[in-house]
Amino acid sequence: MPAAVVLAVVLGGCVAGNDTGPSNRSPTGGTHAVHTPAAPTEPPARICGSPGLRGPATQPAGTIRVSPSQPLDRVVSSAPQGATFWLTTGVHHLGRGRFDQIEPKDGQSFIGAPGAVIDGRHANLYAFTGKATGVTVEHLTIQNFGAPGDNNNEGVVNHDAGHDWRIRHNTVRGNAGAGVFVGSGDVVADNCLVDNGQYGFSVYEDQGVHDVVLEHNEIAGNNTDDWESRIPDCGCTGGGKFWQTRDARILDNWIHDNHSVGLWADTNNTGFLVRGNYISDNRSEGFIYETSYNAAIVANTFARNGLVDGPKNPGFPLPALYLSESGSDTRAGEAYGETFQVTRNRFIDNWSGMIAWENADRFAGSPANTSSGYTTLVNPHVATLAACSDPGTVRTKPYVDDCRWKTQHLRVHENTFRFTPSHVGSACTAAAGCGFVGLISNYGTYPRWSPYKGETVEDDITSGQDNRWYENQYIGPWRFQLHELGNSVSWQTWRAPGYGQDSGSVLR
Repeated sequence: MPAAVVLAVVLGGCVAGNDTGPSNRSPTGGTHAVHTPAAPTEPPARICGSPGLRGPATQPAGTIRVSPSQPLDRVVSSAPQGATFWLTTGVHHLGRGRFDQIEPKDGQSFIGAPGAVIDGRHANLYAFTGKATGVTVEHLTIQNFGAPGDNNNEGVVNHDAGHDWRIRHNTVRGNAGAGVFVGSGDVVADNCLVDNGQYGFSVYEDQGVHDVVLEHNEIAGNNTDDWESRIPDCGCTGGGKFWQTRDARILDNWIHDNHSVGLWADTNNTGFLVRGNYISDNRSEGFIYETSYNAAIVANTFARNGLVDGPKNPGFPLPALYLSESGSDTRAGEAYGETFQVTRNRFIDNWSGMIAWENADRFAGSPANTSSGYTTLVNPHVATLAACSDPGTVRTKPYVDDCRWKTQHLRVHENTFRFTPSHVGSACTAAAGCGFVGLISNYGTYPRWSPYKGETVEDDITSGQDNRWYENQYIGPWRFQLHELGNSVSWQTWRAPGYGQDSGSVLR
């Protein structure tokens, strides 16, 4: 399929023209762009400290005025559904109990005047809780909920992942856990989510989340409590985390300087559009898409990611974009189900560029699967955990195919990879895993009853699962890994028959 046609399909049928400007955005942050944008050359969402965070200075008609001297949680509990509260300038508090919190009713709205702050004083754990729907929170600063180490895997704003919330034009900072929890139908737009203990935001519900929008937010400095040290290898940190989310749109955000990964989508996510973001200077990977499906990663900029954690893990080339056991399958949903698109992105001086990986020892039912308790999306009523963990069953069809999350049907095209080793630092060497692009797996060894031992998965990801790079531009001394982790190959070998990657691409 020609590249222009591919882009039209990826972006909802609008053929790209010469317009490289920003997307057309609605005030709620929920509208797809009409035109295909170019990857941003500067951050699109300089939100923190911006004038747009300030709310109305005079009381809007029909609102309930709340001053700092009033107990906000009690005022809310005595008001009806659909009420709108205008919080005046100053610092608002709740009671001093750990579980004193605001529990909105359906359709209630909270609007802050300029300088309106809700402060948890590190005494209250949560700001907004409960299962109300259609709640709006805007133009507020929400800070200091929980003490360091509190709220692990919990959120402060929308603690219970209420549906159809609108969280806009807020500063959410200095809180324990996740600053914002996101539930189905929620829109999180034009916020400053900064310096929170675990995440800026987290997207999670027991039965999965669907149809969420995160647009034009600045997400920075999160994971101040360093949860990877508190719980080694927990995979529970970053600017934001998605788990079992369907049809998310992550548009035009600035995700930077987080003390871990920038964005992380982990386990059975599908139908993702990630477009127009500027992902920079995060301590570890810029974006991890792991054991998940069906995405379009389009027109983003990845700059200077992994420069702190990259040198600490020379056994693996820590990349700006890490696709781990993730590809397309129509059984996981129609959106992006035919091909997994990575196109028109800019990579600038990251520790490594893009790695597409599949762990041969990781499958549903394997003791090596860190997403314990989950099977794949492609045939879940047949390829159950019980079936996938049965040594006799898993090696037969359809289980041998459907018990794996597969890196497959990738289309990596029209991206620009720019790499100047001196910009990355003196530790940037090939031995340290710096400056790589790769399509790799590991030699399968575990468990002893695994049907994927030896080079089985290495062969599949390299030549049997329809993964194609083409029409990319590489600037700088890029290195390439193919087939097996650590197997460095030349540009000529990367492109040679048998591998055949990057037709129509240039290296200069």
